Formats: sequence, structure tokens, C-alpha cells
Amino acid sequence: MIELVMVLLVSTVLSACALPIVVETLNAYRLRSAVASATWAIQSTRFQALMEGYPFQVIFTGGTGGVNPSYQIASEAAPAVTFSNVGTSVPISGSPVVLSTPTTLQFKANGIVSATTGALSFQISYAGRSNTITVSNYGNIAITSP
Repeated sequence: MIELVMVLLVSTVLSACALPIVVETLNAYRLRSAVASATWAIQSTRFQALMEGYPFQVIFTGGTGGVNPSYQIASEAAPAVTFSNVGTSVPISGSPVVLSTPTTLQFKANGIVSATTGALSFQISYAGRSNTITVSNYGNIAITSP
């Protein structure tokens, strides 16, 4: 009986030590997943503009306070003079990540990128961690952690 109690005690201590590490690792993966989804949307939209030969834009929006952000891709195919949605809005993550500011990135047919709403840089946060996504005027993406 004493041996069983000792095994349970050691197991409990080890579990208590491992739990914070597991939670922190899961939070890091969730943030990384949200950032990967946002960068994929940017790269995919730029590629579509280059391949189709007309402007596209990707719109990042969040709910109240930027929570649970999503993105919407839109195109301006000739002879249209305004952008129309391509498909439906897609959530960036299944976890409650936060978008720092609503951002609209517009891609010309020659690959040039401009921000019509927000800036060419925005931040995604989750559980106290954050990453900044910066897009150059030519579509290069840099991800930094403050």
C-alpha cells in the first residue's frame, strides 16, 4: 500500500510540473497556426492577382476587440470597377486569437502590394504571445515576435 501511495505521489508531482509546459506549448502552436493561416491568405491572394492579371485584395477583420478574426478575398475583374467577394469569409483560427487592427491589403496584377485599410504590418495575439506580420510593397512577408 505504501508503494502505491508513493507511485501516486511521484506521478502527481511530475504531472504538476509538466502541465504548464504542455499548456505553453499548445498556446505557441495555436498562435503559429493562426499566423500561418494569415500568411497563406496573403501569399495566395498575391498569387491570384499575378496569375489572373487583375487586382485582388484580402480583408482581415475581427469581432469586438479584434477577437476571432477572419479574412475575405475579393477581386476586381474587368470590367468591374469595385471589388466583389470571392467565396466566403474564412476564420483565421479555431482558437480565440486577436487581430491588432483591421487590415485590407490590395494586390495589383504586377505584384505590388498596398494597404487600403490599416498598414502593411499587423499583429496577431493569443494567450499573452504575439507575432507581427509585415508585408513589403512587393509581397515579401516577415514574421517577428516582440
